[in-house]
Amino acid sequence: MQDHQVDDRSRAVLRRLELDVTRRLDGLLQGDYRGLVSGLGSEPGEARAYAPGDDVRRIDWSVTARMQETHVRDTVADRELETSVLVDVSPSLTFGTAQRTKADLALAAVAAIGFLTDRVGNRLGAVATDGQRIHEFRTGTGRRNVLALLHRIHRLSQVEPRRAESGDRGSLAEGLHRIAGPQHRGGLAVVISDLLDDGWEQPLRRVCQRHDTLVLEIVDPRELEFPNVGVIELRDQETGAIREIDTRNRKLRDRFAEAGRQRLADHADAVRRAGADHLVLRTDRDWVVDLAVFVDRRRRSGRVNRQART
Repeated sequence: MQDHQVDDRSRAVLRRLELDVTRRLDGLLQGDYRGLVSGLGSEPGEARAYAPGDDVRRIDWSVTARMQETHVRDTVADRELETSVLVDVSPSLTFGTAQRTKADLALAAVAAIGFLTDRVGNRLGAVATDGQRIHEFRTGTGRRNVLALLHRIHRLSQVEPRRAESGDRGSLAEGLHRIAGPQHRGGLAVVISDLLDDGWEQPLRRVCQRHDTLVLEIVDPRELEFPNVGVIELRDQETGAIREIDTRNRKLRDRFAEAGRQRLADHADAVRRAGADHLVLRTDRDWVVDLAVFVDRRRRSGRVNRQART
């Protein structure tokens, strides 16, 4: 009976997510068939003015000579692109003080990637890390595959979290190693995590060498600043440690806010150094709008997937 109740809740959550993505996100992106990325591309598309960061190998010299300004030529999207999603469902994602928990937002991001991928006929697979072990879900196509992945990931996020112990193989770094492995065909990799783990920078570089990579960082506002609400008790979901904090202390609140800003800046720098695109999704903001703006900006920049290395 309890499993049936969990399944009913999962189906209700997935229905809401599908409506958010297929109606709101699709409308904001004006139904553009290209989905999240332009694809590897095999046929020449339209020429446009060069922008910093464009691949110089795509410069169209005949158009450049005619227009007296450097132009590059985009490629028409290939439809058989493989998307590999790495989603973090570790205990730190159960935290949330705004409109939703970080785990809810991570699932919403997976849904967005899934439905954007599905509508252009691409293949989607997923890897989930829960801090204890790695869960891999086979690659497939179609709406049924997307919903099945979402259902399994949602059920993982509902499991009572257990603190990671020595020898556990469910770290974010281990998940990145899986995505970078030969079993995942070169294409698009999307990493969805709060990045509150160690040792992920080098594995992320390996992922970027094989895939065009996006990192969606999940953040709750209370991780960035404390309101003045007196003495509060905080529990670390990863370690179980408990600590009392007196939020009436202005200097403490300022130090905490500065540490939060610095952490986000360090994460952004590390992601850029690895060669991935970076977007922060917050539990107190409209994630659909933020993702739509990001996708639209990424399209306009003319980014294309790197050729997969074999």
